[in-house]
Amino acid sequence: MAVPPPAPSAPEPAPAPDAAPGSLRRIVAASLIGTTIEWYDFFLYGSAAALVFNKLFFPESDPLVGTLLAFLTYAVGFAARPIGALVFGHYGDRLGRKKLLVISLLMMGGATFLIGLLPTHATIGSSAAILLTVLRLVQGFALGGEWGGAVLLVSEHGDAKRRGFWASWPQTGAPAGQLLATAVLAILTAVLTEEAFVSWGWRIPFLLSGVLVLVGMWIRLSVDESPVFKAALARAQAAKKTEDKVEQMPLVAVLRHHWKDVLVAMGARMAENISFYVITAFILVYATEQVDLDKQTALNAVLIASAVHFAAIPAWGALSDRLGRRPVYLIGAIGVGAWAFPFFWLIDTATFGTLLLAVTVGLVLHGAMYAPQAAFFSEMFATRMRYSGASIGAQFSSVAAGAPAPLIATALLNEYHSATPIALYVIAAALITVVAIACAKETRHRDLDEIGSDADAADGRPAAEDTAPARSV
Repeated sequence: MAVPPPAPSAPEPAPAPDAAPGSLRRIVAASLIGTTIEWYDFFLYGSAAALVFNKLFFPESDPLVGTLLAFLTYAVGFAARPIGALVFGHYGDRLGRKKLLVISLLMMGGATFLIGLLPTHATIGSSAAILLTVLRLVQGFALGGEWGGAVLLVSEHGDAKRRGFWASWPQTGAPAGQLLATAVLAILTAVLTEEAFVSWGWRIPFLLSGVLVLVGMWIRLSVDESPVFKAALARAQAAKKTEDKVEQMPLVAVLRHHWKDVLVAMGARMAENISFYVITAFILVYATEQVDLDKQTALNAVLIASAVHFAAIPAWGALSDRLGRRPVYLIGAIGVGAWAFPFFWLIDTATFGTLLLAVTVGLVLHGAMYAPQAAFFSEMFATRMRYSGASIGAQFSSVAAGAPAPLIATALLNEYHSATPIALYVIAAALITVVAIACAKETRHRDLDEIGSDADAADGRPAAEDTAPARSV
């Protein structure tokens, strides 16, 4: 008797094709503009905290203590970032990158716009500081979800050979946002009197955020979802037809299968995060309070250095495609540690040229860490837990790194009236990052669609059954 032929198996979902060059450029532009707007909002707060918030919301304190309190509200935003990473990462791994990026942009822009409308201490007393803190929490929550989605959208569209270069472009949103925020503040402080700026001029950059968000929304809504995510989602839906239950919590899968990668990412962020906020936020306090330079001089130095930082990041990203993520990252970590003392020595000479040199070299070295970070973190995690893994690794470390950095630096200055302990603080962070990178594996040229598959086992990572999201028991 003839044996009937076996029933054809369900076809495997086709692998996601690489994005066409034009499509990839559009994705990069959408991520870059969105991150620029969100970082503009975030950095604007930091600059305003250093320049005017001590007078507007904490006027009963002496100037340096008022600045400390202003930086404390600044740090609160970082405390909300891990929560944002958890929430946005969870839904970003289940629903897609694009939807969550639109929500994060709306939240960040709305909170920033409302800060521009806030009454000050002179009007409603201590309630003003409370409202300021609440809006800062919303900013931090939104930014905690923004970073992971923006870099993944680019990383998952491009090819492995140039991923470091293309994924570094959303990273330029940080210096671009810093550049935009500092430029607006520099123009306002140049054309307005001190009284006018403190009275109403500081509100203009915050209200401007509303216009920027509309532009960002229009661009972000025009791009497609990540093809790598869509392919992974199709595989997950196919698996649900043959399996009783599939793990629905990306966070659980990350902590079960990628906890070492999360620790590496957190350690890698220490020097990058701390050095950046010391260079860009605390410098406004140190240059004006300790060295007696005027605000305009300090703002101009950060403005020019941010432009150089913007150009340096894609160059470092391209170099990471040739040398690897780890070597380039180590250049930045070791360089920032070595530059810590010269950085303050140059500023102490109290000239614009030496201040500019100190900030510019510091930011270029920071770029060597920040540029490969997007591709590096993306290449650590499987697709269906990548948003959660990259966001958790990046944002949880910010609570211990970037959040208290200006606060700790200002407190050290207040206690010792010297830059020496602050430089040692930066060096300690650099040592932590060097150790973390030394413990990491090189990820350059890894196929994002194969992380967690049998094909990836040859690279020394667990096979599919060990890295796929865990099934419920």
